[in-house]
Amino acid sequence: MATSKRKPRWRELGAGFVVPVVLIAIWQAAASMELVNSHVLPSPWAVLTRWVAYLLPQTPYADGNWLAWAVSGELIKDSLGSLYRVAVGFLIGAGLALPLGLAMGASQTVYAWLNPLTQVLRPIPPIAYIPLSILWFGLGNPPAIFLIAIGAFFPVLINTIAGVRQVDGIYIRAARNLGASQRTMFLRVMLPAAVPYILSGVRIGIGTAFIVVIVSEMIAVNNGLGFRILEAREYFWSDKIIAGMITIGLLGLAIDGAVSKLNNHLLRWHRGLEH
Repeated sequence: MATSKRKPRWRELGAGFVVPVVLIAIWQAAASMELVNSHVLPSPWAVLTRWVAYLLPQTPYADGNWLAWAVSGELIKDSLGSLYRVAVGFLIGAGLALPLGLAMGASQTVYAWLNPLTQVLRPIPPIAYIPLSILWFGLGNPPAIFLIAIGAFFPVLINTIAGVRQVDGIYIRAARNLGASQRTMFLRVMLPAAVPYILSGVRIGIGTAFIVVIVSEMIAVNNGLGFRILEAREYFWSDKIIAGMITIGLLGLAIDGAVSKLNNHLLRWHRGLEH
């Protein structure tokens, strides 16, 4: 029984690799036939070589040979730096947005007071705050974390408000008929019903935070994946640029997959999943 359930999953994963493999093969063929300038678009093999060199730690035996320039060991440090900023900025942004969103969703008075300001600030992209963030916080982690917090704040806020305000009226009427207090109504009816919306906002907020961290590192920080990509551009290391981009994509995929699994686990009751 378990084997039959695994087969569709493996087939789905296999089908997902077809298009990337075909594109890489076309890319490699074009590079081998010199249809593109290797300085503009290096071959997949050159990118893989640079990515491995970017990943491997610097060794004491590297001095005096080709490893001295080929191996940098920066990838892990840069990735950890970027992930640290994403984690701190997201926790700050989501930590502020969640209680505010619950209050605006549950109270019409709070919503009326704060919604106009929210709708004015929400369309402003976090990138527009870069000059102010540098003026307020200088360079380094603080401005980057500030920008990430802004990027994560509004997706969580808007989804939380929507989740609380769109609770099915049947549940509210049933709770009132059973004599539920306002506190019980909020904790046992509105909040659980809003959880799917909140988790969707969390997923979007993390994705936005990961985008903002790359931009902020290109401007205000002297390490991280965004900084390293900008550094590679200045030296025309296109293979390192693409290697950094691939790393960002892999990290984003891993984070999104982890959040998706967490959502599925927490929402088993909501989706009627038995296992």
